[in-house]
Amino acid sequence: MTSQPFSGGINIAIKIPKSKYEATVAFYRDILRLGVQEKPITNPTVSRTHEVRFGDNIVWLDCVDNYTHSETWLELVTPDVQEATEYLKAMNVHTCDELEQLPDNNAHWIMDPAGTVLIVNQERPTGQ
Repeated sequence: MTSQPFSGGINIAIKIPKSKYEATVAFYRDILRLGVQEKPITNPTVSRTHEVRFGDNIVWLDCVDNYTHSETWLELVTPDVQEATEYLKAMNVHTCDELEQLPDNNAHWIMDPAGTVLIVNQERPTGQ
């Protein structure tokens, strides 16, 4: 494993209960006046999503019908997902890919000890 296997990705997802979704979207769009745009999504657990430009990051406001409270999910990127997954396994951190459908086969969900969900994703070439 390389000396710095992970870095923060640009994507942050806030999983929001359906009952609070519209008010949350309005907060980012109308009160904070950030760039908010609804995006199409086909996902069995996320019914709607809005992209919020948040400086150099993208915050995804995800409507999750079966949640009772909000959760924040983070993105980690690594040059080699398979190598990173083996490293994490050796450190007793196991994948939990059953949490939500993955965007592709070269990624995994993990959790920190506090229960924060992180996606381990392949680094994207600069400019993507």
